[in-house]
Amino acid sequence: MNTTPAGQSAGPSTGSSAAARFVATHTLLSLDARHPYTAKSLIDAQDMHRTVMSGFAGWVDDGSRDARAQMGVLSTWTVDLRQARLSLVVQSGVPGDWDRVPRAALAEKPHTLTVDRTFRTGDRVDFRTVVNPVRSVAPPPGAPRKTRGTRVAHTRPEHVKSWFARRLQSAGEPAVAPDGVTRIGADADIGRLALRMLPKMSSPAPHKGLRIARAEIKGTFTVTDPKVFVAALTQGIGHARAYSCGLILVR
Repeated sequence: MNTTPAGQSAGPSTGSSAAARFVATHTLLSLDARHPYTAKSLIDAQDMHRTVMSGFAGWVDDGSRDARAQMGVLSTWTVDLRQARLSLVVQSGVPGDWDRVPRAALAEKPHTLTVDRTFRTGDRVDFRTVVNPVRSVAPPPGAPRKTRGTRVAHTRPEHVKSWFARRLQSAGEPAVAPDGVTRIGADADIGRLALRMLPKMSSPAPHKGLRIARAEIKGTFTVTDPKVFVAALTQGIGHARAYSCGLILVR
């Protein structure tokens, strides 16, 4: 199966195109869930982020705030507790070097491939994504100016589906909705989506307040704007993209 991710467009579309090309690197890491290196990543979202980013040292200056975005790094993972196997998929715009992962933690040698695929209007592709479905809540009345709102997670499947539906793009619609939500260059039948709420991820001190709500969505896309869709594949969808959310795999 060829896997290709999808997500969020960089900005408004200047008009739909008949075809657009997507190129990226995909790496599958199969890790022993019983090894301490892997076990730490499973219980600490920040450690999982470090595991993903460990493959890309040297590509950007140390301390760059947007290092992940510069390198186009997105990831997603699943764990089989019965088989004690963590399967981590990493997408990037540059090749990774996984020598920093302890050999004893690897259940198999990392498998890397180059994805080079052209999408056309009307293409139908099956997809899977893990998203961080949140909504913004405005500051309370009387709060100081420039006070930021808070993000509140959707916890009910019907609300997650509505969150996802707002990002779909019917044929002829612009890449940015009237309410400012960035669409993804593809449409889907909401009623046929499979949705599963996943356990939240968190991190201890110094990231004690970090809690990431997650939901898995599976279905079929119909590409409506290939250029926007490829931008979405490259960038991911929603928040928490540094924490293995937002990557959409398609086939």
